[in-house]
Order: sequence, then structure tokens, then C-alpha cells
Amino acid sequence: MKIVILGAGQVGRSVAYQLSREEANEVTVVDSDEDVLRDLQDRIDIRTVAGHASWPTTLEAAGVNEADILIALTSSDEVNMLACEVAYTLFRTPTKIARIRAPEYTERPDLFTNGALSVDHFISPERLVTEHIQRLIDFPGTLQVLDFADGRVQLVAVRARRDGKLVGRCLREIREHIPSTEARVVAIYRHGQGVRPDGDTVIEDGDEVFFLAGAQYIRHVMTEMRRDEAPSRRIVIAGAGNIGLRLARAVEKTSQVKLIERDASRARQASELLENTIVLHGDAADEELLIEENIDSTDVFVALTNREEANILSAMLAKRLGARKAMVLVNKPSYAELIESGSIDLAISPQTITIGSLLEHVRKADVVKVHSLRRGAAEALETIVHGTQHSSFVVGRKVEDIKLPEGAIIGALVRGDEVLMCHHDTVVQENDHVILFLPDRRHVDAIERLFMGSLTR
Repeated sequence: MKIVILGAGQVGRSVAYQLSREEANEVTVVDSDEDVLRDLQDRIDIRTVAGHASWPTTLEAAGVNEADILIALTSSDEVNMLACEVAYTLFRTPTKIARIRAPEYTERPDLFTNGALSVDHFISPERLVTEHIQRLIDFPGTLQVLDFADGRVQLVAVRARRDGKLVGRCLREIREHIPSTEARVVAIYRHGQGVRPDGDTVIEDGDEVFFLAGAQYIRHVMTEMRRDEAPSRRIVIAGAGNIGLRLARAVEKTSQVKLIERDASRARQASELLENTIVLHGDAADEELLIEENIDSTDVFVALTNREEANILSAMLAKRLGARKAMVLVNKPSYAELIESGSIDLAISPQTITIGSLLEHVRKADVVKVHSLRRGAAEALETIVHGTQHSSFVVGRKVEDIKLPEGAIIGALVRGDEVLMCHHDTVVQENDHVILFLPDRRHVDAIERLFMGSLTR
């Protein structure tokens, strides 16, 4: 597949890296900064073109006339949308995806339907990150909460603690503890290494456990892994940028929210836009300010400024001063693991969150949803099964008879309105939505061949 990426910023570089690792992709990256392109080309096997992203000559030089997908990820919404228009008008590029950040655009869906603008799909990293953080606040104790099947099924990552009912016991006992709940543990990571789960696998204190369950059962299953935590009601947000404002607006109706912003004009603007949030002008790394604002009674401190080092320092300080949980936004995914090994509870990477939304439109099989996991090393996806027992490698077969790549697990099926947790004898039917966990995303090509492949070829 030929893919042209416009913009070599943090998101563009992450997307280029992920897509270039897949065998079938030919990736070209366009940016106006030749030094950035040179550095990127030294790191990964891609083609680069220097130039203005929306100019026809630049797009033509990048091969948009032969591309299957154009992904516009520059820092300008207008350049991204114009590039998609030019690509469609001059080159009839089949699929055009644009990064659009401004709510003034994204909250007007009519702009992107009925052929109004030549943008087939748009992604808003700020909105995706906000939703991600809000789920972490709504489900205290989780590391990730990811939706499938329009939210009916969720994949949850949680750190097992010794006070959990199942810790020290084998997985098959889940059914004994909560017999009315259907759940499936699809992955366990112990000391950074994967442990393939089966009924005899014993959960240990500190394990990172990924489980699938119907949305209504998530809290029940979590109590098996760790003691139930009190709801997060007192929240402090550092940074009144796009994400900080979105998050404050999303949680201020149900929680006591304080927003700290060091820029006076931005703090004033935030106070005018928010209804129930207390906006403070100051530095979130100011110890006196945090003590004055009773940081020791805070349930969640979230550092969301555009300065990575400031986020880390303020979150460490808040945690030391007594905040129950500290989350921090980092643009370098490599920082995340280092941060979480210290006092900070969660590191949030916009690139990792965003890549899944893009991959949904890049996968060859009929993929509905993709989530990137474990800093991009693993992947969870929802795909729709097509064909018949005589034409498909999957339809009409038991899960145990499907030749999945090493480590891959079919965790659940959604059949109409019914959610089924998969067992070895579960039979896959046509039009089922299959939810898979891949501990090694290098096997994505094999999964695509399996679900797209035909026995009649």
C-alpha cells in the first residue's frame, strides 16, 4: 500500500515509524524542514520530499497521484484540509485523512459529509487524548480503557495488587467468584515480559493484566484484580491548552476541578469558557501554590502543558505532596516507561493514542477499530468476518482450529446484539465482529491475510 504522510512532527514521525514497519507499505513523508526529514530517513526506511504540504507540485513529487492513502498531519488544520482537496481534485486519491484540531471545524460534522470537503476521515488528537484521560478518571485503578463494538465491549488494562480477590489464584476461578459475569483475560505482562494466559495461569501481585468484558461488567472484574478505589471527585489540571480545557469541560459537571495556567491571558480566557472550574493563574510546579490549594486532598493531578519537563516535575511534586494519583502528558513515548517506574502513576502519549484511529483506515481487512498498546508493540483490533465456510479461513470454524499467528488471541465476538466471550470451541460465523489481541504487532500482515484470504483462490 502506498501511503503519503504530510508533516513530520511528533505525530507524523510516529505514524511513519509504525506504518513503515509493516511489510506491505511504501511510506513517503513530506515536510518543509529538510533537516527533520534527513534525520527521519536515517532512522527508518522511508522516502522523503521537502516542500509545502498543500502545493500541487509537492504532492505530485511525493507520488500522491499513485498513493492509496494521504494522511495530512501538519500543525495547520487549513493546510491539511486544503491538501486533501488538492489531492482529490487533481489526483483522485482514494482515501484522504486529515488531522483537525480546532473544535470550530470538528463540531460541524456537515463539513465532512455529503462531499462537502474532500476529507474522508478526520482525527483530532486533542479529542482522543481527552476521552482517554476521562476514562482513566471514570475507572480509577485502570491503565487503559478501550472501546470496541460501539462501547459494548471494553478492553481494560489494570495493575494487579495483592488485595485483589484473584491475586495468587488461577484465572479459571474468575467464573467462580463472579459467575454472572462474562470476561476473558487476553494478556498478562509480568516484569515487562508477556505471559500467555490460560485457565491455570496464576495472577501475581504487580502483573499488568488485559481483560475483555461487556461494558457493564468492567467494575466487577476489576475487583478481582485489585481493591476497588473510590471515585475521583477532586481533580487538578495543569495547563489550559486545548486538552486541558476539553478535559475540564468534560469533568467539571461531576467533579470539583481546579485548572492551573501560568499564562495570564490564557487563564483569563479559560475562566470565561468554563462554568464550574476554578481557574488559577500560576505555576503548577510552585510548591506553595499546590499546598495552598490542598493538593494533599486531590484524587487526580493531570499535567497537560506543552512543556514535557514541566509536566513531569509538577506531577512528581504533586505526588510527593499527597495527590492520590498523578498523570502526565509526554510527547516522547520512550519517556513513558521511565516515568511510570518512578512516582508518577501514568504517562499519556498522544502519539500512541492517535495511531489507532489512523490504523483503522489503513488496515486491509474490514477493520472497525484499532488500539495501539504497550508503546506500539502490541495491538488490539475489531474486524468483521466475511465469506462462507467454503470460502473463508475463519467462518464456520472453532476458535481452536483457526491458525492464528503466535501469541494472537481471539477474545470476544459480537454477533448482532449479543456479546460472546470466546472459548476454544466457539464457532465464528459470517458477519461476526471479532475482537483480537496481538502481543506482537508484526503479525498484523498475517491477521489481514487470514481474515481477507479466500480458500477458493
